[in-house]
Amino acid sequence: MSIDTPTIERAHGIMLEMLVAFDSICKEHTLEYWLDAGTLLGAVRHQGFIPWDDDVDISMHAEAYEKFKEIAQQSLPESMFLQHKGSDKTFPFDYSKIRDNRATIIEFHEEGKEVDYNQGLFLDIFPMLNIRNTSANKKWYDFSFSCIRFFSAKKQKQDSIRGWFVKSLSRMHLGWERTDTKIIYGGEMPDVSKWYDHQDIFPLKELDFEGLKFLAPRNPHAYLVELYGEDYMEIPPKEKQTVHAAKIVFND
Repeated sequence: MSIDTPTIERAHGIMLEMLVAFDSICKEHTLEYWLDAGTLLGAVRHQGFIPWDDDVDISMHAEAYEKFKEIAQQSLPESMFLQHKGSDKTFPFDYSKIRDNRATIIEFHEEGKEVDYNQGLFLDIFPMLNIRNTSANKKWYDFSFSCIRFFSAKKQKQDSIRGWFVKSLSRMHLGWERTDTKIIYGGEMPDVSKWYDHQDIFPLKELDFEGLKFLAPRNPHAYLVELYGEDYMEIPPKEKQTVHAAKIVFND
């Protein structure tokens, strides 16, 4: 079931305000981030939101991510909430989200379930690492993600084992002085395990998004090819237009 156009367009207005608030905090505290996944694809292909997209995707240096978690809640607008396991005890994921309480989004995996955590519209934030570009690291990265996905998908989730693999990736992190490296997702979000050449991301540049400018990878083409393949500019058929939401309800 797809969300009707007036609903998704109204949701996009709130999500853009969330992105603006996030960007403002990052600028104030000199924290680097970049548009990722469907939000980056939207910026390149649509100069804004993908028409059916129902979230915002952001990546950050692991260190900037931790700093943002420390400072964000006191700086966010009143309707917004920084969600992670420390701030929302039943939140089931290892990465962070900004939620907006002006609307509730029911994702497909939440339908028919009792959910105790905040379900506002969301902006996902993923921590990224910088590692040596070696075949051994690539093999360990791929193996670690296969284990992270396996233990994430089990009915009785094995958080301690999954967490061990996430920490094993963090121990590979070099900091950000090295540039002959690969930039990887830290494992907190198990769905994506791409790795990128450092020079395809840095130095960051600005892209237009809904009439505003936000930070993005230096080479968005290479980034999007890695994520989606060479045909990323083609509009997929309706049955392949991926969404999270079964329902969006505005709280007014």
